[in-house]
Amino acid sequence: MHAKGVLATEIDLVVPFFDVDSMEIVWHGHYVKYLEMARCALLDDLGHNYVRMKETGYVWPIIDLQLRYARSARFGQALRVRAELVEWENRLKIHYTLSDVESGERLTRASTIQVAVRLSDGEMQLVSPPVFVQDVERRLGASRSPRGNP
Repeated sequence: MHAKGVLATEIDLVVPFFDVDSMEIVWHGHYVKYLEMARCALLDDLGHNYVRMKETGYVWPIIDLQLRYARSARFGQALRVRAELVEWENRLKIHYTLSDVESGERLTRASTIQVAVRLSDGEMQLVSPPVFVQDVERRLGASRSPRGNP
């Protein structure tokens, strides 16, 4: 089962010609690019994008990527990519759903896991840096109602 995220961001895109093969089906490797676009939008929403990560002294390489294709995307198709924040305290885990904008049909599910690596010495962190956790919790607090409910 795909866990629900605590914060989600969606982007829309139209499959360009240069992302498809001779059958006008999106080449499987391009889905990773679509995930990256949605992940960047989610990180911007969190106030902790890749520029801020580097400024705080950490990089966040992807250490795990999982994709499950249910149906192929095609040239000219309008897609919606939803990125949901699932974990952030020890690692950054994001779940994704790619769907057809018109029908809402789910085409692909995916997830990525990233870990913090300190730039100064290249050491992988076993917990997320406090500055990252604070940025996420600040954003989550801003999205909650006065009663503390999402």
